[in-house]
Amino acid sequence: MDDTHPAETQVTSVERLDLQRYLGRWFEIGRLPLRFEDDHARNITAQYSLRDDGTVRVDNRCLDDNGKPSQAIGRAVPDDGHEGRLRVSFLPPSLRWIPFARANYWVLKIDDDYRYALVGTPDHKYLWLLSRTATVPPEIEAAYLDAARKQGFDLSEWIRPDQSGETVDDSVL
Repeated sequence: MDDTHPAETQVTSVERLDLQRYLGRWFEIGRLPLRFEDDHARNITAQYSLRDDGTVRVDNRCLDDNGKPSQAIGRAVPDDGHEGRLRVSFLPPSLRWIPFARANYWVLKIDDDYRYALVGTPDHKYLWLLSRTATVPPEIEAAYLDAARKQGFDLSEWIRPDQSGETVDDSVL
C-alpha cells in the first residue's frame, strides 16, 4: 500500500469539536516521529483539562526507552474561528507569549462518542492516533489511518508505541 501523497493535499480539521467532551485522558496509539519524543517511549498518555482562563492544560506522560517516567506540561489555546483547532506550547510560561512558539494541533477526525481521535498539523509533519483506551480495534485504526492518508500524510515512518494500559502517575514523577 502506498503511504505517500502529494504534500499539496490540504489538511482539514473537524468543523465541530465539543471541547468539554474532548477533555480527559487519551492514550497514544500511534504517531509520526517527533524530535522531542523518544521513538521507543511507551505508555504514552495525554491528559487535557480546562483552566480557569479558558485555555487547556496539556499533561503528556510516558516511560522512556529506559523505563524512566517523563512529563511535559503545555498550554493549548482554542481557535475561536475553528472549533477543531488549537495552538499548543510546551515552552516555559514566561516564553509562551512568543507567537511562533505555539504549534498547530488540529483534530482531523473524531468519532461521535469521543473514543478515538486523529490529530495532526497542517504541514503534514505531525500526526497522532489517540484513544480513550490503550487498544484500538484494527478496523478502527485502519479507518483513521486511511483518513490521514487521504489528507496527504505519509505514514511510512508510523510508530506504534507499546501501550500496556498503565499510566505514569504523580507518585513516580
